[in-house]
Amino acid sequence: MSTKNVQTFPCVRCGLTVNAHAPDGTRRNHCPSCLHSQHVLDRMEGGPSECGSRMIPISIAVLRTGEWMIIHRCTRCGELTSNPICGDDNQLILMRMAVRPLAQPPFPLEAFGDL
Repeated sequence: MSTKNVQTFPCVRCGLTVNAHAPDGTRRNHCPSCLHSQHVLDRMEGGPSECGSRMIPISIAVLRTGEWMIIHRCTRCGELTSNPICGDDNQLILMRMAVRPLAQPPFPLEAFGDL
């Protein structure tokens, strides 16, 4: 009988015990409830990060393939990362981040009336 090696980690924000594998079997690095992560990889150096701070979800990016990515920013060093969403991620938070640019544009919407 084979036993699956289940890895978990505690969420750095909400404390939820998170399974490191999403329901579809892909590896996850963020909490499915609050979408926060921990800065464990240094994208610039290509190895482990000495930072270890909380990564906050700040935005959504959509690739040409249609895949959604969560954009995280480190609260200590400011590094940005992108990670694929998982099927059990909090859909309300994902949609809030996706529509934020439309709900809070960096310019007055009245400017469209003059075009």
